[in-house]
Amino acid sequence: MNIKTFKVERWMNDYEDNCTYNLAETCIDSITIKELLEMCGKDVTEYMVDLADTRLTYSHIFGSPELLKGISGLYKEAKPEHIIPTHGAIGANNLAITTIICPEDNMVSVMPTYQQHYSIPESIGAEVRILNLNLGNHFLPDIEQLKSLVDENTKMITINSPNNPSGSLIPVDEMKKIVEIAKSVDAYVLCDEVYRGISEDGSYMPSIVDLYEKGISVGSMSKTFSMAGVRLGWIATRDTELLELLKERRDYDTISCGVIDDKLAALALENKEKIYERNSKILLKNRQILDDWVKATPEVYYQKPVAGTTALVYYKKDMPSYDLCVKLLESKGVLFTPGECFEMEGSVRIGYAFDSKLLKQGLDLFAEFLKEI
Repeated sequence: MNIKTFKVERWMNDYEDNCTYNLAETCIDSITIKELLEMCGKDVTEYMVDLADTRLTYSHIFGSPELLKGISGLYKEAKPEHIIPTHGAIGANNLAITTIICPEDNMVSVMPTYQQHYSIPESIGAEVRILNLNLGNHFLPDIEQLKSLVDENTKMITINSPNNPSGSLIPVDEMKKIVEIAKSVDAYVLCDEVYRGISEDGSYMPSIVDLYEKGISVGSMSKTFSMAGVRLGWIATRDTELLELLKERRDYDTISCGVIDDKLAALALENKEKIYERNSKILLKNRQILDDWVKATPEVYYQKPVAGTTALVYYKKDMPSYDLCVKLLESKGVLFTPGECFEMEGSVRIGYAFDSKLLKQGLDLFAEFLKEI
């Protein structure tokens, strides 16, 4: 199988450990096990003693009842039997795409998005039709363009909301239009919803699973739950035929998720409102810090993110984004992700949901760097 280099992951692998100010991080400030237990009202010593007695077996092959209940509780229309746990959202995307897509199919993928959504089907031999998102349209899908990209051989449409890297969020009315287009050709809609959960006003953030029987939601514990070290993601879909196909395929690459991952994720999901409360404060505070900085820095511009943890920031310099990010790291110790990793040259992805002080310092150093070059 020929598959393209996974640009964003290769960048992170090569440079993440060599920075002082990591503004490439996309998770909300990661929590410790102790912090999780305290938020959930558990006695830390007692819980850890009990955890020590956990037998390190395969445990529940398709997830514990507690985990499945917790994940299904993130949706209005999903039930525990509609959930398939995976090794992170990266495992969920891979499982869904390789189960559904065949070489004779075509599919539509938005861009920018996580590279899995177009590079995996390309490696299978399928035709991938790109629906470009852009600054002028607030990084939202152009519905008329989407209509022109689908036909009777379109197997799936993949979208990403909240979007990585731009931080846009597809409104419900627009999601319904996407669903109608998918229905017209009997296609699945896979929505990578790994950044879903925390809205600006605290309201429920609708999922593709709520809107479409052939909708596929991908999520994980990494981003909005601050638990990337718990390598646990999931697929949620109400399509019973697809669920069986996914389970058949899953036997070849997953078997089960980690028993300790399952326990910690189930506990966090049971207490999701407490984690959301903590993380919402971090998000809103840091999003404002970023917005204030952009307004005060004439060398940059962007579409303000409304959801998620990342922003795509354009810079007014004649320098490739990869070169700029390497020079910035070498001279200031600040790590961004080059826009080139998302086929969006002339920009950088900034993760702003970590430590507020570190964010301010990193942004100020970037402004200083832009003036110097």
